[in-house]
Amino acid sequence: MINAILNFPKQFGFAPKILNKANFKRRKKFIVLGMGGSHLAADILLSYNPALPIIIRSDYGLPQADEKELAKTLIIASSYSGNTEEVIDGLQAALAKNLNVAVTAVGGKLIDIAKEKNLPYVQLPDTGIQPRSALGYSIMALLKVMNVKEGLKEAKALKKILNPKASEQAGRELASRLKNFVPVIYASARNRAVAYNWKIKFNETGKIPSFYNVVPELNHNEMTGLDVKDATKKLSDTLYFIFLKDSADDARVQKRMDILKTLYQDRGLPVEVIEMSGASVMAKIFSSLVLADWAATYTAEQYGLDPEQVPMVEEFKKQMQ
Repeated sequence: MINAILNFPKQFGFAPKILNKANFKRRKKFIVLGMGGSHLAADILLSYNPALPIIIRSDYGLPQADEKELAKTLIIASSYSGNTEEVIDGLQAALAKNLNVAVTAVGGKLIDIAKEKNLPYVQLPDTGIQPRSALGYSIMALLKVMNVKEGLKEAKALKKILNPKASEQAGRELASRLKNFVPVIYASARNRAVAYNWKIKFNETGKIPSFYNVVPELNHNEMTGLDVKDATKKLSDTLYFIFLKDSADDARVQKRMDILKTLYQDRGLPVEVIEMSGASVMAKIFSSLVLADWAATYTAEQYGLDPEQVPMVEEFKKQMQ
């Protein structure tokens, strides 16, 4: 896992090629079919640019949509392994409707289908890492298929900009502070995907419970459940709040985070503010996620757990067969 983090910037040097390009039809709207680590790239693209016309489908089949609109949309089947059954099901549904499709995967059934049916596809490098660790490859593939030129330019620059080693100690120290706590990650609505990725990293890599939410929505509900009283204190005792603060967020959202931090601390709840920073939006996002990688990795290690493998996922898959 440590090698995957240290080598992460190299992923942005990946130059994706669209194979079977003669059958590729560009569209301005997109539906990304993906589960787990395979839809995280699409989530991040919406944080990078919320105006991108992307619908993310993390389920079987296709989203409910007008047939005419579907005909104007590119359906992107994204699965790192190429064997994710929900994604394959969605692709089959798209093919049955004769919709425009493209595939991104390392291999597996998706690449087999793409080759058999002459579908346009991008084959990701097979480096043996976990899907959640291959976010750079997936981002580059989606940006290429969607023809987001400015995003590709920013992403390519990350190969030189990102320096994982520089945040390793901060991640180790954060993990130490989190010992025996459940992390709860808060961010702005725009940075929802970043907070969600932090949560996923603590779940899959750290092997601990973790949750996330967004401001301002949580100010209208979740925070009320944390108005700690003697009768409920034990329910909140294991929570540790991490606020991902972005200077580009709406000033009112930043004010809400400041007020919420004080309210929580007044109730004895631990709060840590982590400032998101970087030379570009992409750099800001991925610098934060690299820190999360380190924190999650050292969280697993301090509990004596393997940060890389996901045995419960594999056990679940076997029972689904």
